[in-house]
Amino acid sequence: MAKKNLHPSVKKFKEFVKSNPKIIQEVRSGKATWQELYEEWYLLGEDDPRWHLDNERKPEPSGEEQKMDWYSKILGAVKNMDPDKLQWQINNISQALSALQGVIAQFQGQSKSNPIPEKEGPKHPFLFRKD
Repeated sequence: MAKKNLHPSVKKFKEFVKSNPKIIQEVRSGKATWQELYEEWYLLGEDDPRWHLDNERKPEPSGEEQKMDWYSKILGAVKNMDPDKLQWQINNISQALSALQGVIAQFQGQSKSNPIPEKEGPKHPFLFRKD
């Protein structure tokens, strides 16, 4: 298949993207599309501060800040839970596990083709004899 001849501005944009990997991450994360970025680049130019803001590094949070962030995410997830949906999911899981246990029990019963006969006790456990 023959390669299409690209417009010179598209070639320049490709070179610009190769020199700025943060732009690729922005598209992959879904924050922007290639079309949007190309239009911004075409209108604003390569020297616009919009392209340099992504290159600044944010200080990494300390261990305590990471713990608090994790806690806040968990608490947010718990707050957003619908108790009725949660109960419904628990019931479904319980039913699935019960069905699975039944299937396993059936296979275990079939694998014992020669079961050991159990000792038979008296048919009436409270059988009293007269003296």
